[in-house]
Amino acid sequence: MMTAYEHIELDARGIPWITGQNTKVVEIVAEHLAYRWDAAQIRSQHPHLTLGEIHSALAYYFDHETEIKADLDRRLEHVDQVFSAMGDSSVTRKLLAKAQT
Repeated sequence: MMTAYEHIELDARGIPWITGQNTKVVEIVAEHLAYRWDAAQIRSQHPHLTLGEIHSALAYYFDHETEIKADLDRRLEHVDQVFSAMGDSSVTRKLLAKAQT
């Protein structure tokens, strides 16, 4: 039996979005986990979303925790790869050189 989540739809790639909004469920979850925000605090940062939409996103997360956390891990790994490929900025190099003197 599949659970229906009001306000949540999956796109062609199976990514859950808040219906009619330009907001992925994983974006709401990231803020919930990173800042330990509850639905009301998330709502204050995303006034275009209703509390019902936010609660639906969080309910979807709690029912699909393993796959959402895997998605977050993939995203963080990508960010790490991008930063590694960029190398240190000129400001960072100057600060490191100064710290060594």
